[in-house]
Amino acid sequence: MTWKFELLSKHSGDITEGTGWDGDITEGPVWDGEYLFFTRIRASKIFRYDPKNREITEARSGTNFTNGLAYDQKGRLFGCCAAGRSIVRFDPGGNMVKVIDRFDGKKFNTPSDLAIDLKDRIWFTNPWSEPIIDPKEQRELDHQSVLRADPNPDGSYSVTRVTFDTTMPNGILVSRDQQTLYVAESGYSQDLNRELRAYPIKDDGSLGPYRTLHSFGKDAETVQRGIDGMCLDAEGNIVATAGWELSGPGPMIYVFSPEGRVLETHPVPALRPSNCCFGGPDLTTLFVTSVQGHLFCTETDRVGWAIYP
Repeated sequence: MTWKFELLSKHSGDITEGTGWDGDITEGPVWDGEYLFFTRIRASKIFRYDPKNREITEARSGTNFTNGLAYDQKGRLFGCCAAGRSIVRFDPGGNMVKVIDRFDGKKFNTPSDLAIDLKDRIWFTNPWSEPIIDPKEQRELDHQSVLRADPNPDGSYSVTRVTFDTTMPNGILVSRDQQTLYVAESGYSQDLNRELRAYPIKDDGSLGPYRTLHSFGKDAETVQRGIDGMCLDAEGNIVATAGWELSGPGPMIYVFSPEGRVLETHPVPALRPSNCCFGGPDLTTLFVTSVQGHLFCTETDRVGWAIYP
């Protein structure tokens, strides 16, 4: 089946070649069973798309460059507050509650994306993204890792570092059986591969050695941009945004099997797609955001999966 992408919204102009940051990036799409929510990072806003009347309205403001969004199984909405260097929760009354912002007494970097498992643990990537941080802010951690925030009985969270081999982790997913953590290693260093990795999750929450499911290569000038955001379908396959206008086969949606086989690719009419999620009444519609500020949708022959709703 050919996926035909329909443009629902475009907030800003084209990016400047080679930077990826000049547009008002749309990110963090999540489906709540009725509406699609997504972030505009630089505008510090969350928007809501209603598929019944095809209207996009502002749902939240003042989000302080929140990037990725995720629901827990109770329907609580969490986000990666990049400029606030924290994980936050968006309560129904309008409050944005800081969940946690430090590891070993040091400020987080700029949290990018998150996944929440059935134990309500928050797994999140913590790269350092200078373009979306106040220049006066100082980096305190000497690593760019995946961290795990575990809920405590009193409502607080404890943070544990779970990767020691990532250089710029980005998209993240917990597998449907809760046994695997998928991580996009997405840095642009010419001596490191951009990879889709699969880490086994041990009973104590630590991770075993990863398997490389797919490699996009090293040289940022000649090969494909790696994965930015990801979601799951009901069969456990990984649906990911990757690629760019500079080289390689171009901007794509990739569908990977849990073993890393490329099952499908679908060209996206944007320079750099940023994230995706399934939605719609039967979870067969894929919504896609971009670095240029787009929101697209396409009907697919796949059914999406998430822990909520």
